[in-house]
Amino acid sequence: MIENSNFVGLSHQMALRRQMDIIANNIANINTTAFRGERVLFEEFLIPTSEGRKISYVQDVGLVRDLNEGQLLTTGNPLDVAIAGKGFFVVETPVGPRYTRNGNFTVNDKGVLVTADGRPLLDEDNRTIKIEATDSDVTIAGDGSITAASGPIARLQVVSFGNEQRLKKQGGTVYSSAEPPTPVKNPRIVQGALEKSNVQPIVEMTQMIEVLRNYQSTQRLVDTNHDLQRKAVEKISRPT
Repeated sequence: MIENSNFVGLSHQMALRRQMDIIANNIANINTTAFRGERVLFEEFLIPTSEGRKISYVQDVGLVRDLNEGQLLTTGNPLDVAIAGKGFFVVETPVGPRYTRNGNFTVNDKGVLVTADGRPLLDEDNRTIKIEATDSDVTIAGDGSITAASGPIARLQVVSFGNEQRLKKQGGTVYSSAEPPTPVKNPRIVQGALEKSNVQPIVEMTQMIEVLRNYQSTQRLVDTNHDLQRKAVEKISRPT
């Protein structure tokens, strides 16, 4: 019975360690543009014993993403763009289209509109967007249309998904999806602004303290069971 208690305790500690890693990652991305916090999804599973009973263990089976929007931060940079509401920008990668809400855009040395990590943005016709050095007064309208003093340039492609929880993170704030995207007919684009991370520092710190206390409590239980085992062995091995 004591051995089973140790296994249950270790199972709990492993789950808490995983939860702590996720909380730490959330805190580390408090200042990451358009980052969305995550939570661990736990599940109970029962293991039958030789006595015919079942012991309850816990394991983490996945992550739940916080889909709430982050606050908009006004930057004044004409190539900073935020989505107010649902939707993702579409970017080109060697392995196919990827999706992000991080609108910290710039123009590379080839005149292509790219993300901060160099991925080209795609327009509604799945083409890269070129902004020439001679294009002045670049404006991005609420529907994603990009114009310059010389005339229209392109329109940002904004898409949505039926279940955003199924999006797979590909690093940072970029996602992939096995589900075909749906074009957002009336996107709400804000030029000169960025979406902040939706991580709430106070909530994360409170959860971190709670996880730490639970881990320490479980460790005390494991230590107590270990002492009981040691005393039992000593008692059995003591000569009569």
